[in-house]
Amino acid sequence: MADLKLERDFPVSPEDLFVWVTDGSKLLQWWGPEGMHVPDHNLDFSRTGPWFSVMENSDGQQFKVSGHVTHVDPPHSVGFTWGWHDDQDQRGSESHVTFSIAATETGARLVIDHREFADAEAAENHNTGWTSSLRKLEAQCQ
Repeated sequence: MADLKLERDFPVSPEDLFVWVTDGSKLLQWWGPEGMHVPDHNLDFSRTGPWFSVMENSDGQQFKVSGHVTHVDPPHSVGFTWGWHDDQDQRGSESHVTFSIAATETGARLVIDHREFADAEAAENHNTGWTSSLRKLEAQCQ
């Protein structure tokens, strides 16, 4: 098992940042690595329950991920499970993600804590994806 933790500071209030990481219309503006778009989803981390998203690259390849929102504690944290689907839409191994938000002197800090990857390679792949997605979020929250 492997884990991943990323931190970024944003010049917005914790309440505003919480909306950016939970509201479906805001999530769509930064969800997925650069170069991807999301043609199908039910992204809404503002309530517990199931979620999924399909990310598509410029070559038309689609990547589906789904899970269950396990807790919502505005404006402090939201947690959800995460599992990629294969070409037959079968869900693979499950990992766990928590977005934690804390006030800073200049705004708010987002901590992405993604745990229980199958191996270090999966953690590194997700590090690349989350880092790219965070660049998109940073561009939105300026």
